[in-house]
Amino acid sequence: QVQLVESGGGLVQAGGSLRLSCAASGGTYSAYAVGWFRQAPGKERESLAAIRWSGLNTYTADSVKGRFTISRDNAKGTVYLQMNSLKPEDTAVYYCAAGSLSLGLWTRSSYRPDYWGQGTQVTVSS
Repeated sequence: QVQLVESGGGLVQAGGSLRLSCAASGGTYSAYAVGWFRQAPGKERESLAAIRWSGLNTYTADSVKGRFTISRDNAKGTVYLQMNSLKPEDTAVYYCAAGSLSLGLWTRSSYRPDYWGQGTQVTVSS
């Protein structure tokens, strides 16, 4: 069983930055890739980024590429999502998830990972 706990959400003005953290625990979490999704009211859940615990490969959705960066700290068992140049349309609940090591799966709109965090609200004011 993998447990994921997000933190770092909040209210920020347009153009500002936030860093979300996802602390992973549970004996097998390193066997999964960890990534971020978001869901805005009335919209489908959207995959944003994913990373494995080893290697250099990451996935970042085209919709946020150049503004959002995923990274990890293996010693802390934590994955981060650095979000810069935030826009009001980035307002959503952001979820951390653990799933397939095949990062290509995370690009599919229908993909749903095995484990989810509780979500953290990000609100960007104009």
